[in-house]
Amino acid sequence: MKAIRQIFGGNLRQYGMSFALILLLIFFQWRTHGIMLTATNAQNILNGYSYVLILAIGMLFVIITGQIDLAPGSVAAVVGICVALSIKNWGFPWWAGVLFGLLVGIAIGAWQGAWLAFVGVPGFITTLAGQMLFRGLDQYIGKAASVPVPKEIRYIGNGYLPEWGPNTGLNNSTLLLGVLALVAIVALEIRRRARTLKAHGTAVPLWAMVARLAVMTVALGYLTYLFGSGRYGTSFPVTGVILVVLVLIYNFIATRTTIGRGVYAVGGNRAAAALTGINTKKVYFLAMANMSFLAAVAAIMYVGRSTATGPSDGVGWELDAIAAVFIGGAAVSGGVGTVIGSLIGGLVMAILNNGMYLVGVGADLSQMIRGLVLLVAVAFDLYNKTQGRPSITGTLLRGLHIRERGEATGMERPRAGVAQS
Repeated sequence: MKAIRQIFGGNLRQYGMSFALILLLIFFQWRTHGIMLTATNAQNILNGYSYVLILAIGMLFVIITGQIDLAPGSVAAVVGICVALSIKNWGFPWWAGVLFGLLVGIAIGAWQGAWLAFVGVPGFITTLAGQMLFRGLDQYIGKAASVPVPKEIRYIGNGYLPEWGPNTGLNNSTLLLGVLALVAIVALEIRRRARTLKAHGTAVPLWAMVARLAVMTVALGYLTYLFGSGRYGTSFPVTGVILVVLVLIYNFIATRTTIGRGVYAVGGNRAAAALTGINTKKVYFLAMANMSFLAAVAAIMYVGRSTATGPSDGVGWELDAIAAVFIGGAAVSGGVGTVIGSLIGGLVMAILNNGMYLVGVGADLSQMIRGLVLLVAVAFDLYNKTQGRPSITGTLLRGLHIRERGEATGMERPRAGVAQS
């Protein structure tokens, strides 16, 4: 058990939801007779749910601050119709329409952030009003009509990395992306070990690092094959590239920047954060503005996939994003949550939706199951934290962790002040 702990970085509880995702994939692969893990279905999942995963990133920062945003779906609807009309009727080139849509999203976010940060209206009320206001604005601007978007926008929402080069049996763009990702992972792992060794004089054994890299290589190699081996003309989706870039950027912001630390500080204890010099109003304002910006990104991707806008665009999106964040381990009271956890929580919901569709579960029963999953996940997480037990993200491996602690007695001491996930 100690060897496994060294390979996976110490606390196996943080990988609980990842293992749950893998088990869910295995279950639906069995129930669908192999359809779940095919290139076409994997591409469809990423194309069909990337916008929700992007919304979850923005919602995470809002929830960490202890607030909630009920308006992203309505904001996305307004952005979508503005992009479509600016290109079709107002003479904007497609790229200017995209920039215009992003600016509309930022402006709406600034509006909502100002009410929260400077007027003091709670985020729940601010965004509830925004949900109604911007849904009505979408209907007013669009006249409940469907407005098509040009091929460039469709490529953003439903395109794939291009075909090029010799026949390798895989899409060469996807293959190159996988190789570059592997090189980056290896370089970062080696750099992290070197820095730890230099700072503390000790680090994980070399064999543990090699084993961890081997596991990552196998996983990345399989994903590269899965997305690159589809029918000619398909590969890793453009929406997936946008998602990966945003995950990397926002994970860096959350873990390595002053504003990221400020978000967690405000969510953990607003009064204490203010006493340390953190501008709490700025944090609230930026969290809300960022949420609407990412809603604008999601809207452009969605109308591209749909090829046109519609009056029902964005309905219920905020609920899916909130569910992804809480299933991914965020605390209801704020101050806790990670970008990667929210991504995994969103993927759990995406796999659950896709799997139930493939096995023929009706929309009514599917909705009920999703609601129960969210309710049980949050309730169980809250219960375990009040009992001093591992959170939902580590429950699957709780017994394993207890055995590890028993084996480590006398050899290692748990680090003081490390909060349970």
